[in-house]
Amino acid sequence: MLSRIAESLFWIGRYVERADGTARILDVHLERLNHLPLEEQRSVARDLLAVMGAKPQNDDFGLPELLHALAYDKQSASSIAGSLGAARENARRARETVSQSLWESLNTTYYGLNQHRKDVVGTYRFCNWVLERTAMVRGLADTTVSHDESWLFMVLGRSLERADMTARMLSTRDVQSAGMSWVNMLRCAGAYESFIRTRRAAFGDQHAAEFLLLDRLFPRSIVYALRDADECLAKLDPSAQRVGFINDARRIVGQARTFLEFHRTDDLMSELPEHMERVQKAVTQASDAISRKYFNQADEHAWVGEVS
Repeated sequence: MLSRIAESLFWIGRYVERADGTARILDVHLERLNHLPLEEQRSVARDLLAVMGAKPQNDDFGLPELLHALAYDKQSASSIAGSLGAARENARRARETVSQSLWESLNTTYYGLNQHRKDVVGTYRFCNWVLERTAMVRGLADTTVSHDESWLFMVLGRSLERADMTARMLSTRDVQSAGMSWVNMLRCAGAYESFIRTRRAAFGDQHAAEFLLLDRLFPRSIVYALRDADECLAKLDPSAQRVGFINDARRIVGQARTFLEFHRTDDLMSELPEHMERVQKAVTQASDAISRKYFNQADEHAWVGEVS
């Protein structure tokens, strides 16, 4: 496969998942932000923007500026609109590889952004629309694209971005948003019902954090996403080597996943910020390693504010 095609497919997976994850984070924090006093609202808005890897452009940064930066700014790859636009552009570049259904879904989503501006439908409805559209895109990718290298690159991008976005979502727990409950955090990840069925009577901050971080069967947990990424890398570059890994990306992802799976602690909550930072750093390093191995341009699509 041509490196430019592989790169476009990888970033389709990442950008669609980024739009989905950002919509989930905004949706769960929006109501709480609306009820905060103005000064506290500005402080929390700045903190949330920092968690998402960006910096405020002016001193008067508040809720309207946060919504523009994370939802509606088409010029920024960190925003929902920018991510969906970038996903569509990458699909255009890989037009001969993506299915007709997938291309039409991304194209329709991109042009639907104009009908879902804040002044038309509001941010709540915009976020819900984004979640529906990204779910459709992922479903079409899984059912209309052959599960060969093309699909593997998309799933690889999606899995790395999902691990990163879940880590960012968990990091917003530390933002001083007046006690964001773990119920809301689970709902943000679409994990509430699965968590209740799994844990039943055992419910608390520690259990919820463990579920989103370590559960091996829930698709949005960090361990599950890293395992998917590891499996994609293994299929893309099967090796009969008896010692070590020559694939840097697989080594980085595998180390991050096994550290989480085998690290035991009695106080996960106090270590959560450290774990989230480690996951985000591993995703950045793995993405750079994938770019060096398979693509021509290593840093073109990096997160704003990311430090490797």
